[in-house]
Amino acid sequence: MPIRVLPDDLINQIAAGEVVERPASVVKELIENALDAGADQIVIDVADGGRTLINIIDNGGGMSREDLARCIMRHATSKLDTGDLLNITTMGFRGEALPSIASVSDMTIDTRKAKDGASGLSLNCSTGEIKPSAWESGTRVRVENLFSKTPARLKFLRSDRAEMMGIVDAVKRLALSRPDVGFILNNKWRFPKGQPMAERIVAIMGDDVQGRMIELRYSDMVFGIRSVSQNRIPNPNTEYRLFGFISEPTLRRAGSVDQYLFVNGRPVKDKVLVGALRAAYADVMSTREFPLCALYLELPPREVDVNVSPAKTEVHFLEPARIRSFIIRTLRDALAVPLARQVEERRVQSAGEIAQHLKSSFLFTAPSAGESVATHSVREPVKNYDLSNSVPNTECRIPNTGQGPLGRVIGQIGNKYIIAENHAGLVVVDQHAAHERITYERLRSREINRQPLLVPLVVKLKPEEVAAVIEVAEELTNSGLKLDVFGEDAIAIYEKPADWDLDWAAMLRDIAAEVRATGHSSKLSEKLHLKLAGHACHHSVRAGQRLDMAQMDALLRDIEATERAGQCNHGRPVYKVIPFRELDGWFER
Repeated sequence: MPIRVLPDDLINQIAAGEVVERPASVVKELIENALDAGADQIVIDVADGGRTLINIIDNGGGMSREDLARCIMRHATSKLDTGDLLNITTMGFRGEALPSIASVSDMTIDTRKAKDGASGLSLNCSTGEIKPSAWESGTRVRVENLFSKTPARLKFLRSDRAEMMGIVDAVKRLALSRPDVGFILNNKWRFPKGQPMAERIVAIMGDDVQGRMIELRYSDMVFGIRSVSQNRIPNPNTEYRLFGFISEPTLRRAGSVDQYLFVNGRPVKDKVLVGALRAAYADVMSTREFPLCALYLELPPREVDVNVSPAKTEVHFLEPARIRSFIIRTLRDALAVPLARQVEERRVQSAGEIAQHLKSSFLFTAPSAGESVATHSVREPVKNYDLSNSVPNTECRIPNTGQGPLGRVIGQIGNKYIIAENHAGLVVVDQHAAHERITYERLRSREINRQPLLVPLVVKLKPEEVAAVIEVAEELTNSGLKLDVFGEDAIAIYEKPADWDLDWAAMLRDIAAEVRATGHSSKLSEKLHLKLAGHACHHSVRAGQRLDMAQMDALLRDIEATERAGQCNHGRPVYKVIPFRELDGWFER
């Protein structure tokens, strides 16, 4: 068969296969166009899951007759003034969305460029005919009978309900990316213009996040030095800037549905960001659970390539390892604020329902300007319990001051729980979980014991596996594993963590597979976490162990000064607070 040039309509339908996967893709592309046009109010109406109708109205700048005629031409865009693909600051830039959508549907566009005093115009995208219109301002894009021109694609759509949920998710992500813009979907999902971020997060993620999100102040990386600031004006020397909200460790989901990640304002699904988020929560949450977040990463446009996929949901970073490290340190610092520095309340509802914070404000904040994780170092526990055998030293006498956030010790019930009283109400502390967290943080703060090998351990690997392992060699060194290339198809291990009996060949293969799949590896750090967590669990005060008043008071004072005090190493709560008003309600007072 001879080579021939394809006609434009077939080219557009092929492009639509990349850009327009499903109705949610259409909604996403059209909303992004509206945002780039300067709209601050966008109304979306959808029927039958987007199959029969997608109608999007915005109050943006509108289009002139010339722009309206060009907008459905392939690779026609107003967003690349210089043609520099490494300096993209708009949501869209490829010029493929409108012609691709028009090629697989019946689409009309009504628009008016009000600032020029022009009259309204209407474009029939099937015929290219432009007519006068009574449209007053902004733009309306009406897409009907999606995929009617490509029936094979139509039968691959899921149910109307499933497609509608995909549209809702796309709108939510864009609504979180621009809290200054109002969004209305089917007159049911409403996000008001200028809505405070706290309220928008609750509206999108659910009422259970109220008061349970941690605010990340603007964390900047300037010339390789990270700083935390409340200043919302970007530093011109800033390399990276991270801000947003993450869930406290006891608030989690069974999936990643409520993880919203943004790079320079663009919603993305990026393996570097997802991996960094998982690593930051590694020692406070099970790997089968997922934290909630709305994280915003800002960096110079030349540091990230957004021209990776037609859907523009993936990005490539110039220095992914540095960005991953920066994000992990920032999130861990936010999660490591000791209890003594948090002002929070929890309420417990009847019949053992999950406790929730009761705060005067929606958020509590991470460390203030100039502070770092070093500021919140783990205090040496008072010698009231011996870590070697977990038997308390009953001879120690600690003053029962009751001045900390967890208050004054009242007693112990079931030889499991410490009961205390603070200004807010009754405090119930799981003694094992509390001591387990204290022990774990002490162990984690110590230097890893390394064992130099007299004879290096040589592991045979495939050449591509060797290259992948060496890519993360510095990270492995931080976990106690020193290695280097040994020929083209082998790795030599010169140091390993002491007392670790692992199948190092299998471990390196797992690390190589993870690096090749995601660009990083957390296999060794996860092993280290499990080892420390296991040691902490078996060398802590046990449930069923009786403690005297001094020992209980010392345990409370230590957990107040310990990082990540709200949960044990497995993510279980350490304490609950039952407010006095809740107690009064129980007794109808």
